[in-house]
Amino acid sequence: QVQLQESGGGVVQAGGSLRLSCLASLRAFSNNHMAWFRQAPGKEREFVALVSWGGGTLYYADFAQGRFHISRDNSKNTIYLEMNSLKPEDTAVYYCAADHRGTSAIRRGSDLAFWGQGTQVTVSS
Repeated sequence: QVQLQESGGGVVQAGGSLRLSCLASLRAFSNNHMAWFRQAPGKEREFVALVSWGGGTLYYADFAQGRFHISRDNSKNTIYLEMNSLKPEDTAVYYCAADHRGTSAIRRGSDLAFWGQGTQVTVSS
């Protein structure tokens, strides 16, 4: 059973915007913090943004601050990543993740309980 399913990736020109969605199963969504990670070709996976289970706490990587916005809709078991002013270096596969542990542990991205299969984002120059 798919626990997390990302969508919304695609090809966009530099300066453009995309909104990613992650639909979660009830098991993956309930009482879990939710996060986005990304992995570019030849690079390690890196943290992008996190929203706490209640939605009241947000964390962003430095490169995402001011350009990306993470949110969650608990009525739809869905989180979103609004990405603006996209740059070619934002090109990556973007993954959704969920875990109940502390936000610091989640941001390290190790051994998280749930991962999606990823959605490709390509930013052309």
